[in-house]
Amino acid sequence: MTADERIDRCLREGSTTLDLSGLDLDTVPESLGDLTHLTDLYLRDNRLTVLPDWLGNLTALTALCLDNNQLTALPESLGNLTELGWLYLSDNQLTVLPESLENLTELDYFHLEGNRLTALPESLGNLAKLSELCLDNNQLTALPESLGNLTELWWLYLGNNQLTVLPESLENLTELTVLDLTGNQLTALPESVGNLAALTELCLGANRLTALPESLGNLAALTRLSVGGNRLTALPESLGNLTALTELSVSDNPLTALPDWLGDLPALSEGTRLLLSVFYEERWGWWGQRIPPAPPGHGS
Repeated sequence: MTADERIDRCLREGSTTLDLSGLDLDTVPESLGDLTHLTDLYLRDNRLTVLPDWLGNLTALTALCLDNNQLTALPESLGNLTELGWLYLSDNQLTVLPESLENLTELDYFHLEGNRLTALPESLGNLAKLSELCLDNNQLTALPESLGNLTELWWLYLGNNQLTVLPESLENLTELTVLDLTGNQLTALPESVGNLAALTELCLGANRLTALPESLGNLAALTRLSVGGNRLTALPESLGNLTALTELSVSDNPLTALPDWLGDLPALSEGTRLLLSVFYEERWGWWGQRIPPAPPGHGS
């Protein structure tokens, strides 16, 4: 069924959902502008390079999915879609976000992974209802201080960017359970990371960290900590407080010794997952058989 046929049927039947994914579209059909009753619009897996300004007239939309297109920019009119709860823009070619996105105050899930973003607007901090923000695989060099306003965030994915520092305001994200910073250029973490008391997963692999803050020992809910592929020569004693830890990855670091407290962590002692470099596995064979890494995905 063609795009026009699907639009005609949607108009006839009064359906609130329209799926035009995978139709090799290079433009959004103008007839779509008549469907002002739509709540869910799917335009994934097409060849769209631009979005029409009139898309902002579809003000009933609560979900808009535009993943895997060739978008290089977004119209300011997107900020008219103030009922949006889900906005998926992953795997496009976006380099900048319009300021009008600050109007999307109902947004809950915002996916922007796989674009070419180098910076985020301060207005991002207006999206106070966000619970999931995915920015993996961009070119971000810094984060706005306003990120700390997103106090309802549960999941924050920032892997494979070019971040060198984190904003102090990050400590305000006290509901955060997953923080993925894998594959950046961080040389240090602020002590304030230890205030993220709800964290269960903290992924810091493939950065340039030379030390970890003692405050990480305050993250009592942490079950997974990944710091492999850094420049760590030692682990802080405070990590011995992380009694909920079931997975610890420290591989590919120039560690000179492993602390005694590793054997005292109850979950790790039960053999769940401890990933060390081959050198340390041979030297400290009492840690048993190497358990393979988890399957690819967020937080890996």
